[in-house]
Amino acid sequence: MKYVVAISLAVFVNSFCFGQTLSAEDQIRLAVLSAPEIFQAEATVYGYDDSGAFVTLKKGSNEMICLADDPTKEGISVSAYHKDLDAFMARGRALKMEGKGFQEIFDIREDEVKSGALALPDKSTLYVLTGELDEDRELIKQYLRFVVYIPFATAESTGLSTKPIMPGGPWIMDPGTHRAHIMITPPKS
Repeated sequence: MKYVVAISLAVFVNSFCFGQTLSAEDQIRLAVLSAPEIFQAEATVYGYDDSGAFVTLKKGSNEMICLADDPTKEGISVSAYHKDLDAFMARGRALKMEGKGFQEIFDIREDEVKSGALALPDKSTLYVLTGELDEDRELIKQYLRFVVYIPFATAESTGLSTKPIMPGGPWIMDPGTHRAHIMITPPKS
């Protein structure tokens, strides 16, 4: 009997979360969890309206931007980044809306950053928080990883390996490109 209840609850939570847009309040509450606590209260939050359109849910007064969970994707994933990274992120979203795939988006933004048409700060951090919603719409099984953008950096210029050398250790991904970044993926507990 307890297995039937557990499965029923999992199906309910999944159907509640996947394919349905959460309320603006829930989107804001969950999205800011991805930012360091000192930035959460005054962060700008982008999310989705009832029609699924990407909108500003809350205009903040500090330098942090938080993204609510995309209701078209399974699971919960929210993120936060410094406002100086917003043009770069917005360009990626626009290209995706045009139907471009990962490599095409990568190549277009690479060309635009190199030409100066797309601004990209010399360093910036992206926080990505994933988890699951329980029946009370609280985020459980939280997992936070970090992406520190350092455009055009290489293993040679940073001393970082191009692959993890230990669980949770920093390494450089996409070295030598506009999207070079330090990945920090703590071990999951």
